[in-house]
Amino acid sequence: MEGFKPRRDDSTGDRRSSNNVERGRSDRPSYNRDDRQPSSGDRRFGDNRNDSFSKPKEWRDRPANNRHNRGGWQDPPAPEIAEEEVTDYLYGKHSVFTAIEKERQINRIWVLSKLRHHPAFFTLIDQAKANGTVVDEVDVQRLGYLANGGNHQGIVAQVAPHDYLEIEELISRALATSDHPIIVVADGIVDPQNLGSILRTAEAMGVQGVIIPQRRAVGITSTVLKVAAGALEHIPVARVVNLSRALGQLKEAGFWIYGTTADAEQAIYTVDFTDRRPVVLAIGGEGDGLSLLTQKGCDHLVSIPLTGKTPSLNAANAAAMCLYEISRQRLSNMLRLSER
Repeated sequence: MEGFKPRRDDSTGDRRSSNNVERGRSDRPSYNRDDRQPSSGDRRFGDNRNDSFSKPKEWRDRPANNRHNRGGWQDPPAPEIAEEEVTDYLYGKHSVFTAIEKERQINRIWVLSKLRHHPAFFTLIDQAKANGTVVDEVDVQRLGYLANGGNHQGIVAQVAPHDYLEIEELISRALATSDHPIIVVADGIVDPQNLGSILRTAEAMGVQGVIIPQRRAVGITSTVLKVAAGALEHIPVARVVNLSRALGQLKEAGFWIYGTTADAEQAIYTVDFTDRRPVVLAIGGEGDGLSLLTQKGCDHLVSIPLTGKTPSLNAANAAAMCLYEISRQRLSNMLRLSER
């Protein structure tokens, strides 16, 4: 069979047919040569003949790094646009069942038959079905495809976009929930694994909320949901257009803002967090750390002293160490007060 030969564009002499790109042929892959993103005709992303779901978005979750892609497939730009969260996938038993328990809007569930009828999960899946979720029993290959090769543990769910809070509501909730609340500001985190880990740690350490910027940072994607392991069902997240303005609002509400930088002279363990005042911990993104504007909005800059040869920690590890130090001091102070 003779191979496909793209029609020559007589006006430019270029053999890449613009007509073929626009049509998105369904019988063979076609690409937009301008941005290197697959068109609707790329069969690797499914033809939607059996069910309705959006294209897998693993390629959207990766931060841009095109150093080794000269002339080949281009990684997408760092996630900074709202289109990434039109519809997303949640996979893994703990993540999906926590979402069902919290009555999050779930459009569809794909599940292995043995898990669907397992006594421990049957009632939860029926609960989702009663709330209008479509439940399909599929094979393990189908689940692997939907989860982009992730550890799905026999179940994948198509969820509605994450419901972000407004900054004002997050602040008011935090102050109403605790006398000495903690809010984490994640500045420029582009790796969904890091953001998911930060959210998981924050919820585990009793943080009242997390704030992320809308631009030049990853939002709540399927990878973030998976890594967070159900934490997002318990901790509110606000997404703001102007992070500097958000820091100003936090100050007006009585929060003291501590930013982490590698070259800060004050070590995190020398700060007194036992005075029960509201605290904001600002964590910088991978590579660049806190932006200069964010640093200017902080009341204090602190560092984590390192004694090994490794020059720095990633964002998730730094957040975990700082949040533990804040919680350790406050818990120790409470124990001392109770012993008096």
